[in-house]
Amino acid sequence: MPKSDRAGELLRIYVAEEQTHRGVLLWEWLLQQASALGMQGGSAFRAIGSFGRHHFLQEARFFELAGSTGIEVEFIAGDEEIERLLALVRTEGIRVFYARMPAAFGIINPDSDDPLGVSADEQATG
Repeated sequence: MPKSDRAGELLRIYVAEEQTHRGVLLWEWLLQQASALGMQGGSAFRAIGSFGRHHFLQEARFFELAGSTGIEVEFIAGDEEIERLLALVRTEGIRVFYARMPAAFGIINPDSDDPLGVSADEQATG
């Protein structure tokens, strides 16, 4: 791992597109909570097709099926940040499927506003 990379995790949480929590779409709620917890970023991606434990294939082919596919909510962060978000989801009683994977991450050519620390060039000269 290059010196400028941070070690952490990739967290993917899979939710139904129409699933809500406290009156907010769950994917949106997850992004809001992660931001409030201080995570640097997260993204939500709409699936063009998906199936879950019941093996019913959902596809985003027709307008009338809007809202029936899966959403993947993804975060790349430090282990502690990921654990804080998962703890909140557990406390809120939300049932979701998730995957955690080790990740190395960083910013190529960072500027002074980037939160991930110094660049490899600065470490080599520092």
